[in-house]
Amino acid sequence: MLEKFRFLDHTSDAKFQAYGHTLEEAFANAALATVSLMWDPAEVEMKLNHSVEVQGRDLEQLLVRFLGEIIYLFETRPFLVAAVDDLTIEKTDEGFRLQAVFRGDDQPGKYAIFGEVKAVTYNEMRIDQGCPVTVQVVVDI
Repeated sequence: MLEKFRFLDHTSDAKFQAYGHTLEEAFANAALATVSLMWDPAEVEMKLNHSVEVQGRDLEQLLVRFLGEIIYLFETRPFLVAAVDDLTIEKTDEGFRLQAVFRGDDQPGKYAIFGEVKAVTYNEMRIDQGCPVTVQVVVDI
């Protein structure tokens, strides 16, 4: 069984690699790694669905915008992501489009929030579409 993600040493921020058999699976696992820095997604009830659509000129921008949606939903709704379903990535004339469904809960007071991701960065970002697909991300905490 393929590991979903792994945290790596970084001096001041959080750095991880997420893996998948497909690009979509690697992006979904990157989302789980991101939320795992703030709360335990396995503890969050999947009561609500939130559809997400982002576009990017390249895969790196697409990944930054996708992970940024997690931060945005937490800060503005508040919505805690527990899982990512139905994630698709397609090439468009302008770059790439990602559609997904975040499953989770809008009652953060019921869960332990133990961290904060302030932003997703391009620093040390890598997307390797080998086997397995690997995405590397550094987030500002």
